[in-house]
Amino acid sequence: MSVALNPALLPPGGIPGDNAPGTSRPAPAAAPTGPSFADVLQRAAKTSGAQPLHFSKHALQRVERRGIPLDPSTLSRLEDGVGRAAGKGSRDSVVLVDGTAFVVSVANRTVLTAVSPEHMREHVFTNIDSAVLA
Repeated sequence: MSVALNPALLPPGGIPGDNAPGTSRPAPAAAPTGPSFADVLQRAAKTSGAQPLHFSKHALQRVERRGIPLDPSTLSRLEDGVGRAAGKGSRDSVVLVDGTAFVVSVANRTVLTAVSPEHMREHVFTNIDSAVLA
């Protein structure tokens, strides 16, 4: 038994999934334009990790005046500490490296001041939201 279908009752393009000759299929969705999500994410990761750590003029004066060593190992640990603070959403942090305290604006990746262990007595750190042992 054959059933005749009234074409006026069919959806535009025919019956979905019907491959009969003469029926039209919906056009495939257009490929998205622009960078993929993976590309954007990778670029953001490179940008945040590639931005170097800066020292303010005040911090450089403190480092010089107090004789604080800034060897590659210390700088690497300081950058690692700033990265960990950023990962936790910190804005301003004290990063301690071998007893030396660096007050850092995490968002700007800028060291604001440095305090050697000898100058830590009676020193109060204000306007910080985290401390990192690096």
